[in-house]
Amino acid sequence: MLKEFCLCVDDRMSKEQHIITANEGNAIALACGHYLAKQSIPLVYMQNSGLGNAINPLLSLCDPDVYSIPMLLLIGWRGEPGVKDEPQHLKQGKIQIELLNTIDIPYEIISKDSQNFKSKISNCIERAKDENRPTALLIKKGTFDNYGKIDLLIEDQGMKREEALEIILDNLDDDTIVVSTTGKTSREIFELREKNNQSHEQDFLTVGSMGHCSSIALGIALAKPHRQVVCIDGDGAMLMHLGSLTSIADMKPKNFRHILMNNKVHESVGGQSTAAKNINLSKVVNSLGASKMFFAESPNELKQKIGEFLSNSELTFLEVKIRPGSRDNLGRPTKTPVENKVSFMKFLEN
Repeated sequence: MLKEFCLCVDDRMSKEQHIITANEGNAIALACGHYLAKQSIPLVYMQNSGLGNAINPLLSLCDPDVYSIPMLLLIGWRGEPGVKDEPQHLKQGKIQIELLNTIDIPYEIISKDSQNFKSKISNCIERAKDENRPTALLIKKGTFDNYGKIDLLIEDQGMKREEALEIILDNLDDDTIVVSTTGKTSREIFELREKNNQSHEQDFLTVGSMGHCSSIALGIALAKPHRQVVCIDGDGAMLMHLGSLTSIADMKPKNFRHILMNNKVHESVGGQSTAAKNINLSKVVNSLGASKMFFAESPNELKQKIGEFLSNSELTFLEVKIRPGSRDNLGRPTKTPVENKVSFMKFLEN
């Protein structure tokens, strides 16, 4: 939706001008701080699936009835009515206009056919300035032209995510419970099961709610203490709601196994770097209470360590370093989220 815009911004703006935050709420707060210090209008861009993360600071910090902070929001409109999209985007897209009206954020809609997009942008900026409030540009699918191939993913060596996932899945017992993160990780797990003629019943594919798969896995692990639960997370998702790790550390479920697939980028939305490029996430997780740490960056290393990781009797974490990228022909799950839920719950009962 905003991939070409992201490529352009990442290519043209300095690190000080373009800051990729852990989640959308962080971005709103960061923009607020910028305005307070600089008195200039900041731009916050997001996909509409992330607007929920932004609503609290928009209403309790930036709203005209609170601190009255102006800023311009650029929101990609996934799930627009009448436009084919994935299930997790449909409800958000359906209520998008109603939601902006409800939270009282003035907006303009821009599409590839908009002839007066410059005036719409100017109108939003001027209204934000004049009324000291957030305003929004709602961007339809296909609005931005192709910016051109930008080499953001500079690491072209190392283990592919799909290769690592196959090693992991091959080493799981038939009764192991799997919860996987949003995006291509879950898509690849689905296709690996298809390729190997395996059932999908033991996998909960977290198609939406980015950053929450570890909390879903924790809830299952606490309710099923005699079943092993493997959470397959991503670096961008983990950073988005890093606080969930404190709950995992506090409860210390011995049947919980946390795997981080770390490619250091937000791959699904354009390949922009995550903060993980400068942070040792294994040390962060270790400081939050994980008892045993493992690290792998090659297929052989992963094959050597996966058995000990899975058999450990303590709260255990495995970081798998992978290269960005996926197959061009990577498909999407052919089962609906409800079908996934029903078969998964039956698997949990057995």
